Amino acid sequence: MALFGALFLALLAGAHAEFPGCKIRVTSKALELVKQEGLRFLEQELETITIPDLRGKEGHFYYNISEVKVTELQLTSSELDFQPQQELMLQITNASLGLRFRRQLLYWFFYDGGYINASAEGVSIRTGLELSRDPAGRMKVSNVSCQASVSRMHAAFGGTFKKVYDFLSTFITSGMRFLLNQQICPVLYHAGTVLLNSLLDTVPVRSSVDELVGIDYSLMKDPVASTSNLDMDFRGAFFPLTERNWSLPNQAVEPQLQEEERMVYVAFSEFFFDSAMESYFRAGGLQLSLVGDKVPHDLDMLLRATYFGSIVLLSPEVIDSPLKLELRVLAPPRCTIKPSGTTISVTASVTIALVPPDQPEVQLSSMTMDARLSAKMALRGKALRTQLDLRRFRIYSNHSALESLALIPLQAPLKTMLQIGVMPMLNERTWRGVQIPLPEGINFVREVVTNHAGFLTIGADLHFAKGLREAQSLP
Repeated sequence: MALFGALFLALLAGAHAEFPGCKIRVTSKALELVKQEGLRFLEQELETITIPDLRGKEGHFYYNISEVKVTELQLTSSELDFQPQQELMLQITNASLGLRFRRQLLYWFFYDGGYINASAEGVSIRTGLELSRDPAGRMKVSNVSCQASVSRMHAAFGGTFKKVYDFLSTFITSGMRFLLNQQICPVLYHAGTVLLNSLLDTVPVRSSVDELVGIDYSLMKDPVASTSNLDMDFRGAFFPLTERNWSLPNQAVEPQLQEEERMVYVAFSEFFFDSAMESYFRAGGLQLSLVGDKVPHDLDMLLRATYFGSIVLLSPEVIDSPLKLELRVLAPPRCTIKPSGTTISVTASVTIALVPPDQPEVQLSSMTMDARLSAKMALRGKALRTQLDLRRFRIYSNHSALESLALIPLQAPLKTMLQIGVMPMLNERTWRGVQIPLPEGINFVREVVTNHAGFLTIGADLHFAKGLREAQSLP
């Protein structure tokens, strides 16, 4: 009985679990590119290491080593891997650091000083980044593990007291190696928890798309790493800016990511697009009114001829009034994604009226329009863009079948008007695109769109338009 109860509770929890509207998978194909950018970033961070001055005394000799700077990082072996418990693990072995410092030596009344180059060899660094979801739904570096060691130091001393420096070099280089070992991990911890987190802060979580709607890209759970990829589940839901707490229930299938051939894959379910269209519907953005000169001339003439019998019965001052054509979507459009393509179904009212100056408008007809649009998705940079095309179109009357027959002559010109006058305006808006959750400075290139049953996936490669340091420093 207890087992039955546990199973029932598990099924009940699963029934109420919300599926993500957007998923992103970073595959092992991206690791080499990410590693190169990461190593460049690491080298820049190591150059900021501040090593305390090293002072000492041996007999009558006093020495001071100061102004120690890391000048370069030379690598012979490095690996970046996904690890299930740590997310990202970077290992550097047998590397070397170029150093430059100022030397000062005092022996009785004799003084020697100057700058000298040195190297730290046998440098090994093992650092891991643990990624998690913060309370706001943003991805964060929640922990940085680090082990670092320098096996040996070498400095080519010269000058007047070269033999003295050769005698003191063991004390000096041992002290510098000790200080350097202590400085590497704090620099890496700061780079991960502060600098990389400021880069992740550039990923949109809840942001405005335009003046009508916004989008919620909050993470639904912590990122999940395997040995070959890193998966992230985002809510991927639009909302009207006037109803920020409104949420469309997600009843679409969960998008699946199976491919691993490209650097990154993004999946969008039907819910992602349905929430966008319902948000625009609730915000009043799915309506259009054409009056007077905005109505194409040929269509104006055809509409007046079609409703001539009604127009001639009106008063003379109304007959020559400007014509008004109003389209208003009656219900939120719905998206259907199949392997054969993506379609959007729309039902709208079409109202034709005369608008005499300073008088109430005179309605000539009201009809219903059913339309089916094909939608082609593309990823440009980090914006998901949509191109719409009118495929099917039908108008009919809600009043009588006879009136529906009378509307048949309007079918072709209205469709042409939609294709010429309305679709470009829609595409101008949809082609602006909506940003997907990527950090600043990283874009998608060479994308490939694949349709599935209930969702679509986009595979692409990554391109760093800015270095990690340049991107995280943007306001």
